[in-house]
Amino acid sequence: MKQRIQRLSPHQNGKVAGVMMALVSLVILVPFMLIFWGFMPHGEGPPLLMVVFLPLLYLVFGYIGTAIGCWIYNLVAGWVGGIEYESQDA
Repeated sequence: MKQRIQRLSPHQNGKVAGVMMALVSLVILVPFMLIFWGFMPHGEGPPLLMVVFLPLLYLVFGYIGTAIGCWIYNLVAGWVGGIEYESQDA
């Protein structure tokens, strides 16, 4: 059965993408911070504020980028009909 994605919710998809990007940035950032601390002279190292600031930055820009992408998709889907896919009942 062919179906089309007619509309994407910018707010809901933005929330999901922003949180996912923040979590992925933490998964990547924490090990790198630990590695850098191992090679830095005593008392020096990357600022701890980066561990808080960068995931928040990823969350905000992930939300904004996804919301803009959904808005553009909704605009274009109105003209050309949206993404079409096939599915079947299990």
